[in-house]
This record gives sequence, C-alpha cells and structure tokens, in this order.
Amino acid sequence: MATTHVNARVQKHRQALRLAGLRPVQIWVPDTRRPDFAQECRRQCRLAAQADMADPSLQQFMDAALAEVDGWTD
Repeated sequence: MATTHVNARVQKHRQALRLAGLRPVQIWVPDTRRPDFAQECRRQCRLAAQADMADPSLQQFMDAALAEVDGWTD
C-alpha cells in the first residue's frame, strides 16, 4: 500500500545515488543521551591534555601546521 510506494521511492533514490558514484555506509557515533556521556568526554579530554603536555614538540608541530592553513578558505 502506502509503505510499498515509500519503499519504491527510497529504492529509486538510493539507486540514483549509486549511479552517481556514491555508496551507503553505516557509522556508529557516541550516544549523547547516555547519563555518563559528559563524564566520558571529560575523561578523554584529560587523557588528551596529558598526552599533549608529555610531548612539548607537539605544540610546535600544531603551531606550524596552523600557520600553513592561511588562505585555504579564500
């Protein structure tokens, strides 16, 4: 019935995307609704900050990389 019509439209749309050279992919992302989401974000940020402090040359590398992006959007 109506579901069949919708399914046909979806199939047609997906086929057009495939013909355009695209393919479907499925990705899994963190569930921001979980009660422990913010706590896990803080934990991972602390780990990243500790890793940054342990490698002083990283900041120099990042500064050099940032200097090279000037004009990319112009």
